[in-house]
Amino acid sequence: MLDINKIKEIIPHRDPFLLIDEVIELEPGQRVVALKHLAEDEDWFRGHFPGMPVQPGVLMIEMLAQAGAVCVLSLPQNKGKVAYFAGIDKARFKRKVLPGETLRLEVEIIKSKGPIGVGQATAYVGGEKAVSAEITFALGKD
Repeated sequence: MLDINKIKEIIPHRDPFLLIDEVIELEPGQRVVALKHLAEDEDWFRGHFPGMPVQPGVLMIEMLAQAGAVCVLSLPQNKGKVAYFAGIDKARFKRKVLPGETLRLEVEIIKSKGPIGVGQATAYVGGEKAVSAEITFALGKD
């Protein structure tokens, strides 16, 4: 649905910190499903961990946050704004995620009041849950 260039039109993230590759489902302000294809040569795998690379959990949370940002910032009234992290709650890591796997990043906006909102975020590999969390965001202009 949205390729990397369309994603860049919505969120301000850029390499090396743009951590989603495509959006495959989008209901602006409600729900999003995005993908991150973990290349075997992702820079962080060199140090996490040498000889036994594992996807860092905090980067999976960031991937979910970026997907959520696409969801919220795709609303016309939020165009040009930035979605800042305001909190992470109930984070749970359920499985190791390895180079070569694809993360399916699902975020549903469950609360929204003014510039503050909460998304229920879950990442899957295949049909298996890898991580889940509630992510709180705050919208700002800069």
